[in-house]
Amino acid sequence: MQQTAIETLNDLILINNDRIKGYERALKDNRSREADLDVLFREMIAQSQGFNTALASLVQQSGSQPETEGSLSGKLHRAWMDFKTTFTGHNRKHLLIECERGEDASKEAYSEALHEDNGLTDAQREIIAMQAREQSDSHDRVKALRDETLSRKAD
Repeated sequence: MQQTAIETLNDLILINNDRIKGYERALKDNRSREADLDVLFREMIAQSQGFNTALASLVQQSGSQPETEGSLSGKLHRAWMDFKTTFTGHNRKHLLIECERGEDASKEAYSEALHEDNGLTDAQREIIAMQAREQSDSHDRVKALRDETLSRKAD
């Protein structure tokens, strides 16, 4: 079944809502209060909020209402994070591993939106492509921090 432009835009809103909630959870779980992680997590939240403002505007311009909740898969991932942190702790390594996993999901959603036949207008596609580039840069930033942390022998 072909996905429509509105469905695609709303799916991206949902993945950004998941991303916001995931980083809010990461802020809460950063119990050692590592300042660089707090800054990073707040930046990612602000980025997703900005993305959603633009996406919601596109949905409204098309005569529809933007989504306001998160996706089921995002809720499941956060539940997994809750369960996993019970056993693995709230340290830098595990926070960054989970954040990078969330970034992978976001990156994939943007890639699918740009590569599927979904009826996006050129203007909508341009905005999504710009967000995808920014999200990819954010993904790479989180991944680099994760890799740096994993390369340290200490846990």
